Amino acid sequence: MPRQLKVLTLLLGILMFMFGFLKFFHPFDGWFNIQVQQSHLPHAAVLAGKFGEMLTGGLFLLPWLRKQLAAPTRNLLFLTASVFLVVQMVVAIYVHLQPQVPASVLPLGIKPPVIPGLTLFLGLLTAFYAGRGLRVEKASV
Repeated sequence: MPRQLKVLTLLLGILMFMFGFLKFFHPFDGWFNIQVQQSHLPHAAVLAGKFGEMLTGGLFLLPWLRKQLAAPTRNLLFLTASVFLVVQMVVAIYVHLQPQVPASVLPLGIKPPVIPGLTLFLGLLTAFYAGRGLRVEKASV
């Protein structure tokens, strides 16, 4: 596994799981509820967002917890987690761009979608490396 993929998957796994988990506790839960309400997303998006982030983080971390996974399976998990992450970050960018959502309820109080944009980039980069790993494995078989 390339070093870049190792670093990216560990970083994204820890970040996504942690941020999803934190959204169950005060004050993060209140901030997240306001973000969903003010961006006119359905109320079900609150729970889906929390568990979705934890699932995404778990998918990035699973190959690290199960060392015996074959390389194609590991890359497929990373690619799946990357797709989930991209969808979540597109929604996060949408939320950041909503004028009704105050900066005070966003991560670090930053209204421009800098954090979701950077995370989206890292997710796409991870998908690139995981996809390349799948192609290499497929070509060698």
